[in-house]
Amino acid sequence: MDTVSGWGRRGTAGTSIASALAFEDVVHGYGPVRALAGISLVVAPGEVLCLLGPSGCGKTTLLRIASGIERPQAGRVLIDSREVAGPSTFVPPERRGIGLVFQDFALFPHLSNLANVMFGLKALPKADAERAARVALSRVGLADHALDYPHTLSGGEQQRVALARAIAPRPSILLMDEPFSGLDSRLRDAIREETLAVMRETRATCIVVTHDPEEAMRMADRIVLMREGRIAQIGTPRDLYQAPADLDTARFFSDVNEVPGVVQGGRLITPVGYFAAPGLAEGAPAVAAIRPQSILPRPAGMCVPGRLVSRRYLGEVELLEIVVQGMEAPLKARVRSAEGLHPGRDIGVDVTASEVLVFAAPAA
Repeated sequence: MDTVSGWGRRGTAGTSIASALAFEDVVHGYGPVRALAGISLVVAPGEVLCLLGPSGCGKTTLLRIASGIERPQAGRVLIDSREVAGPSTFVPPERRGIGLVFQDFALFPHLSNLANVMFGLKALPKADAERAARVALSRVGLADHALDYPHTLSGGEQQRVALARAIAPRPSILLMDEPFSGLDSRLRDAIREETLAVMRETRATCIVVTHDPEEAMRMADRIVLMREGRIAQIGTPRDLYQAPADLDTARFFSDVNEVPGVVQGGRLITPVGYFAAPGLAEGAPAVAAIRPQSILPRPAGMCVPGRLVSRRYLGEVELLEIVVQGMEAPLKARVRSAEGLHPGRDIGVDVTASEVLVFAAPAA
């Protein structure tokens, strides 16, 4: 069984001089498929930034272009204002000062863990390279496995060897492509937190690719949400969760009840209440996006009348489904306690109006 309890003491990873990374109108494609449609983005020195989005949105392509694995078809990539990829410039990966951690770890099976970590230290004398590799392995809690081979380790331990290999040269930029997606869910949180601690210690500029919104919110200083090769929204985790730019972004970060209505007098009129609708035209169709935790069951006769049709225990919360007159689909509510609530009974439905997000209705 893998464990992270043996990770080295914090403050021992060694530091880097962080670099700024910039993309200027980057375009790339594969045949007729446009993977990136003009990406412009600046990552500040020492920032941890997550590229977030569904499969095929272009996030891994952008990471590969940053690393130098691929050359953009148009646009420029700059490190500390120095062009490393552009119409007439291309600096190869090994000269960019970048560390890489891939989804499949990409370890050499015929090399020991120590030799895997030393692989990126060829510019150093062998003794110095071994010393630096052992320090990196110690920081991720694998000093005792230096002479073992990757196949003898668990998936979580292999991920830690890959991290040690990436940080050993003290890169100014660290790129990670879905580094935790193959790990057991019971270990993912702990390994992710320790990995983040190492990233903070190295002080490198970090870009992490993920399709998991919660992972992005746990790790990132800023999140770049991508959609179909474009940037849909950039901001802090709080920005994207509390003020999503559109309904699709709201859907991506959490479950939402989508309640249609019509704007009247600056408010969206729906079967479950009236909600502020600034910026939307009078008479326009719109949608209230209501998160399940914003729906509060009340005694029958209070608030909007409804009927509880199902109740499921999920551990820390219970999931309720409530039908309300005028709505085709039942509302989903998440509550800490559903004591006294029974399926088939009438209840009242209250909504925390300040948490409701209102958007123009999607095009048909």
